[in-house]
Amino acid sequence: MIIALGCDHGGFEHKNAILKHLEEKGFTVKDFGIYENVSVDYPDIAAKVCESIQNGECQLGILVCGTGIGMSIAANKIKGIRCALCPSKEIAALTKQHNNANVIALGGRFTSFEDAKDIVDSYMNATFEGGRHQRRVDQIMAIEAGTFEA
Repeated sequence: MIIALGCDHGGFEHKNAILKHLEEKGFTVKDFGIYENVSVDYPDIAAKVCESIQNGECQLGILVCGTGIGMSIAANKIKGIRCALCPSKEIAALTKQHNNANVIALGGRFTSFEDAKDIVDSYMNATFEGGRHQRRVDQIMAIEAGTFEA
């Protein structure tokens, strides 16, 4: 499994800490930047990370910006992406278990390094539960495809 990782200037330090943490845990990580702490437009990074999932190069993604909000909004505009802003390890687990999220977003200005590592671990260790949740994920994907009927 290859994890796509990206950030803007608001998540630069967190991204580097998460990269090191994931590699220490044995994960293969593709770093989509940024590589120096300079101001960038977060939609550029979100698109690169999510397109790598869309084309099968990576299987999951982690995005970090100042709040996590902008990254999650941008990510969810890309077909096939289910991204959730995860402020806690409990929400990170549930977003995988119930929503089969393939990307999570974190807020570098509102999450400590230790909490970020715990959130990432919780997400990575969680498994999609399927069952009634699969029906709901299918409905989300039908909304995206324009075929959903309430």
